[in-house]
This record gives sequence, structure tokens and C-alpha cells, in this order.
Amino acid sequence: MATVKIPYARDFVDLAIDDRNLIGVLASQADHYQSIGTQEDIVRQALENPTASPRLCELAVGKQKIVVITSDHTRPVPSKITLPLLLEEIRRGNPVADITILIATGFHRLTTAAEMLMKFGEKLVHEEKFINHDCRDDASLVDLGLLPSGGRMLLNKLIVEADLLVSEGFIEPHFFAGFSGGRKSVLPGVASATTVLANHCSQFIASEYARAGILENNPLHIDMLYAAKHVDLAFILNVVIDAEKRIIHAFAGHMEKAHLVGCDFVAKLATVKAIPADIAITSNGGYPLDQNIYQAVKGMTAAEATCKEDGVIIIAAACNDGHGGRDFYETFLHCPSATEIFETIMKVPMEETVPDQWESQILARILMKHKVILVSSHCDPKMIQDMHLLHAYSLPEALAMAYQMKGEHASVVVVPDGVAVIVA
Repeated sequence: MATVKIPYARDFVDLAIDDRNLIGVLASQADHYQSIGTQEDIVRQALENPTASPRLCELAVGKQKIVVITSDHTRPVPSKITLPLLLEEIRRGNPVADITILIATGFHRLTTAAEMLMKFGEKLVHEEKFINHDCRDDASLVDLGLLPSGGRMLLNKLIVEADLLVSEGFIEPHFFAGFSGGRKSVLPGVASATTVLANHCSQFIASEYARAGILENNPLHIDMLYAAKHVDLAFILNVVIDAEKRIIHAFAGHMEKAHLVGCDFVAKLATVKAIPADIAITSNGGYPLDQNIYQAVKGMTAAEATCKEDGVIIIAAACNDGHGGRDFYETFLHCPSATEIFETIMKVPMEETVPDQWESQILARILMKHKVILVSSHCDPKMIQDMHLLHAYSLPEALAMAYQMKGEHASVVVVPDGVAVIVA
């Protein structure tokens, strides 16, 4: 009997699987990476030795308005560590700089005051100037023309008015943008709803290049990179974290070149070979990414990549924040067939993309080929079932359900953290 640790909420749960069933565990090597120094040491080393860029303290000299884009409550960027060091570096070159920290909420809801305190800490929140980006606030946006795709490029005007634009984030595989980090701080991070919708249109999401670990020819990435270059994102600090959300590496410097170096590092750790199985078990990496069903689709795609057609996917995700998107939820609530949902979405033109359509498209794609059991003790089972998912309160319960569907000798593959790997 093998026991596998799987992230769930703010902890891990152990799942025992019979040796005769378990045929593989697909995990990133990030958890085994041996870092040198403390987390602070790692970040300082990156800031002092930026890739293809002067140090940030040099860039900050003489600048009047500096904007630092940071991630919101849905991303596990360890900002309590990274942001003070980033601000320290700026003020080393410009002690009197006017600094605004812009929270990149993208298409998400705004980060609450309580979430800000939890993510950034009391000292930063009380001493620095934070502003929530609101993608639906037209007064805070400026029209910068067209993206390569033809979509409108409307971005937060604070980044346009800044004479130095900086961002912090983290790099991990992303299920349709290739990797997180870098240019994503701008688009979708501080873009308008209109721009995000165009970038996340059905044709782009359906592209064979819109997959984890792929940047080249990825249509979403092309628009994202263009937007970041257009507003002159001058410097990034991106970290890589392990399953404990601890920093194991950091990359700083040129917006594109430093990000690519970081993506190469992550790809080497995160790429795993698919092992086709009847049952694929995964998670969404625990808190904060497993707060809702919307985000949990990310983890499902890793299981999708290793699960046999007509197999069963089990995903552990607390989903304490519910569905995560009203339009996402109602798409499944009001339609009896995943196939119908998928085919309808594929006919939607870019300019008519609706909120959360991309997540519905990907979930429908998965449900057309697999049964999905969502393991949650924090979410209303009816809500889960309304979205064409099966519900279980625990992983052992879910595995028993899967064996009933696929037989007691069914093969099982575990992807402990579905958002941390590239299943190739």
C-alpha cells in the first residue's frame, strides 16, 4: 500500500492506494530542489544580479512616479518576503520615490482588506499605497489601440502614467498561457474586462499551442507580451516556489528575457511524462488556488493529460469560495450537455466572448471525455453537481466511487499538484 500526500486547502491530506492499482506519481522536482540560502537571500541575489538589465535601484534614479504591479489574493506569490525587498531596492536608488502598488486582479473580484492584510502583512498595507485594479472601471482605464489579435488594448492608466513600471509575480506552468509570471502582470493582470475577454476567446483557448509549458506560437502569450512591451514593463521579479509555497529560486531583470530564463528553469523541474491511466487523481495545489471551482479547472487539465479517454478524474479542491464565477456556474446549470456547451462556445466570435467562457470551454472539453469527481468538504455539493461534476467529501470516498465506475483493478496515476507540472 502506497501513501501519497496531496495539497488541500492550507494543509495536505494522505491518500492510501493499493500497489496493484498505482502505476505512477507525476510530481514536479521543485520539492526536491536544493536552494542555497534563505528565501530572502535568494530574492536579494536575483535583484543584485538581474538578467539583461541594470539593477532596479539604477533604473529608479530620478523617476517621479513608480508603479509596482503585484499579484492578487488568488496567487501564492510570497509578497511578505518579495515586496519589501523590491521596495528596498527601488528606494536604494530613489529614497523619495512616489510608489504605487497596483494589485493585478485581472478579471477576478477585488482583493478585500482582510485578504490584503493576510497576503502583504500589516506593515506594508499601513505604510504603502495600494490600489486594487478594477477591470470594469472605465474611468481607470486608457485605450492604447489594438493588440496583434485585433482585440482592444485597454489598460489601467496608472501604468501608462508611470515613468517606471515594475512587477512581481511567480512562475509556474499555466494551463493555457504556457507559464504564469512576466507579461501576465499586465495582461490580464491590469487590463480591462473587454481586453481580457478578447484575449481569452474560444479560438485562442482551442489552439494546440495554448497549453501548459508552451510559449512559442501561443496566441494568448503573443498578445500578453505585446501589451507588456507597449507600456514598457521595465523590470520584473519572479519567484519559483515549492509545494510548501517557499521560494526556491528567483529571477529578476528584463521583462521578457528574465522571464524566459525562469520558464526554462521551471520547465526542467516540472515536465513529467504522461502515464495513461483509468483514474487520475490530482489537486489544485492547495490554498490559495483551490478556493473555487473556477480555479480548480487548472488542476483538472493536468489529470486530463494523463487520463485515458472515458477515465475518471479526481480533484481535491476545497472550493470554500464557491463556484468562482457566476457566468461560469450558470453556463453548466442551464445546459444539460458538456458537448452542447463546448460546441456553442466554439461558435462565439472574439468580440462576443462572455465572462468566464474560457473556463467553461476547458471544463466542457474535459467533461466530454471524462467523469470528474471533485473532493471538497467546504463547498455545497449541490453547486458541484449543478456543474456536471460528481462530489465526494474525502479522497478515499472519491477513489471508491472511481473503482465502482472503472473496476477494482483500474490503474491509477496521481498528480499531487496539478498546477505545478507540465504533463507531456
